[in-house]
Amino acid sequence: MKAILLAFCLMAFACTAFGQELYVNTEPASNMAAHSLGIRLENQGFTSPEFKNRSTLEMMYGATGKLMVHGSAYVSDFYRQSQHLEGGSVYAKYRFLSVDTVQAHFRGAVFGKASISSNPFNTQEIALEGDNSGLQGGVIFTKLIHKLALSGSASYLRAFDNSGTAPPIMGAKNAVAYSLSAGYLLLPKRYSNYNQVNVNVYAELLGKSNPGYAQSYLDVAPAVQFIFNSVCRLDFSYRAPLFNSMERFSKNMYLVRFEYNFFNL
Repeated sequence: MKAILLAFCLMAFACTAFGQELYVNTEPASNMAAHSLGIRLENQGFTSPEFKNRSTLEMMYGATGKLMVHGSAYVSDFYRQSQHLEGGSVYAKYRFLSVDTVQAHFRGAVFGKASISSNPFNTQEIALEGDNSGLQGGVIFTKLIHKLALSGSASYLRAFDNSGTAPPIMGAKNAVAYSLSAGYLLLPKRYSNYNQVNVNVYAELLGKSNPGYAQSYLDVAPAVQFIFNSVCRLDFSYRAPLFNSMERFSKNMYLVRFEYNFFNL
C-alpha cells in the first residue's frame, strides 16, 4: 500500500512540476506517465458567419515512459447542417531523447498520426482532426527551465481522398506544419501540497504551408489552463491569424477542453 501511495505521489509531482508543458494546441516531447490513462472532452468552433463547432472524444494511454498512444473520434457540423460523426484518428509519440537535470530537462520525440474522414475536401488546409483522411509524421523538441517550458515541432502531412470525394481545392495534397510554444507556471508561487490548483499560461504559434501553391498561414493561440488535484485539467484557448494566404474553414476559433487522468493502472 505504501509503495502504491509513493508511486502515485511521484507521478502527481511529475504532472505538477511539468504542468507548463501541457500545451493546449500542441503536444510536448514529454510523455504522460507509464500505465496511465487520460480522457479528454474538447469543443472548438467559431461564431462567424454562423456558429459551427466540433466535439472530440480522445483517449490517451502511456504504454511506457517513452511511448504513448491516442485515439480520437470527431463529431461536428463544420461541413453539414447538423452534427454528425465525421471520422477518427490514431496518434503515437516516442521519446528518443531525454537530458534531465534539477528543475530542467531537454527532450526530443517523434510522432505519427493517421486519420480517416467522411467530409469532402473544401478548403486548402490539410488537417487530420476530422477534416481530412491522411497521414502525418514529425519531430518535437521541448526544453524546460524551472517554470518556463519552450517547445517546437515540424511535421509533414499527406492527405487522401475522403471516401472517394472530389480532390482538394487547387489539388494540394501535401503540407508542412510547424509550431512554437511557450508555457509558464503562474500559480502556485510555492508548493505546499498536491491538491493546490495550478494555473499555467501559454502562447503558441501554429503554422502550415502547402509547398508549390504559395498557400500558408501563421496563427497565434494564447491559452490559460487550470490543473486540479494533479489529475484533471481545464483548458481555454483562442486562435487568431497573424497572416493568412490559405483558404480555410475558419480563421478565428475558440477551444475548451476538460481532461482527467488515471494513474498507476
